[in-house]
Amino acid sequence: MATFEITIDDEKIQDLLQGDRGMAALLEPILNQLLQAEMSEHLRAEPGERTTDRRGWRNGSYRRRLTTRVGTLELEVPRDRDGTFQTSLFERYQRSEKALVLALMQMVVQGVSTRRVKKITTELCGREFSRQTVSRLAEGLDEQVAAWAKRPLGGGTYPFLVLDAMQVKVRQQSAVRSTTVLLAVGISEAGQREILGLDVAFGETGEAWRRFIGQLKARGLSGVEVATSDAHEGLRQALEAAFPGLIWQRCQAHFRRNVLDRTPAGLRDRVHELLDRILTAPSPERAREAVGEACAELEGAADRALEVLESGWEEATAVLALPAKYRRRLRTTNMLERFIEEIRRREKVVRIFPNEEAAHRLIGALCAERHEEWSTGRRYLTMDAFFEWKASLEPDGDSLPVAA
Repeated sequence: MATFEITIDDEKIQDLLQGDRGMAALLEPILNQLLQAEMSEHLRAEPGERTTDRRGWRNGSYRRRLTTRVGTLELEVPRDRDGTFQTSLFERYQRSEKALVLALMQMVVQGVSTRRVKKITTELCGREFSRQTVSRLAEGLDEQVAAWAKRPLGGGTYPFLVLDAMQVKVRQQSAVRSTTVLLAVGISEAGQREILGLDVAFGETGEAWRRFIGQLKARGLSGVEVATSDAHEGLRQALEAAFPGLIWQRCQAHFRRNVLDRTPAGLRDRVHELLDRILTAPSPERAREAVGEACAELEGAADRALEVLESGWEEATAVLALPAKYRRRLRTTNMLERFIEEIRRREKVVRIFPNEEAAHRLIGALCAERHEEWSTGRRYLTMDAFFEWKASLEPDGDSLPVAA
């Protein structure tokens, strides 16, 4: 969309400062101006502007309500004479908002919420609601999330894969139970990040990971060369069974914490420095030398930490086999953990999901939105050097070159 300037008149500012509508009063004029700018881009002309590039004419507007967590907004949606203009604002903005509202609504309907939650949902929706209303709204959003979650992945290969899990609280069989959400991000052969899918499981077990990865493969996931995850043994085994010969990179952030958790408090700063030398080494040989130096210095002073370091450093530096330009972004699961933090912001509002479907709906809606943002945005990695590196491997595949 073209760059434009948003203006807010004095009356709206006073409404924001003195009225009871709060942020809703500020958000309305911003979104209305975004809608007008979207129409100008669609027509290739501002209101009243006569140009040779114009593709149509405005034809008034209609009012539409948009329910958000700051209140219900009254928006003026522009129309064109040919009826070809369609804004993506409502679909893209309300998908996760609907999931959040529905989760809260279900808590009230099922009698597991507090009076405070009921007050929030009433304010969000503008009225009381019934089980039938919840069912109807949920059905439409579930269809959108399901379409995203089941979409084919066969349009190309995904050389890089990042996996992680998060825990949420779900009410099941009259009790609150910890439930695991498994997530996967792939980087395609075109260098774009995509959220490939999610699965809700009773726990982070090897069987749960095998099922999830099997679902991704059934949808077309292929060509995985490098996978980054924490050191969950069941996950690692599932990866190696699904993609024989792949490079498994143990998340360096998790590995660092594992070592430091077993380090005496007085030595943690020094161990931080030693780990930096190992994990950012320019080659496996240099990393091995740094491990030897760390062992010589810390032996007898931090034996428990050294045990973790010696048993896991090679897996934590597996990414050193790749060309240098790919190492920083593939050495940890940070890209996925940052997204999980965004999910946590919404999940904290709900606190306890009323059922598994509500958890899948909210997290799935957020995944679909982030996937859309990533897959259509700036390319995450340029892949030329990777494919050159891959082509340089020996034909029998017995050894991998060490790229500087």
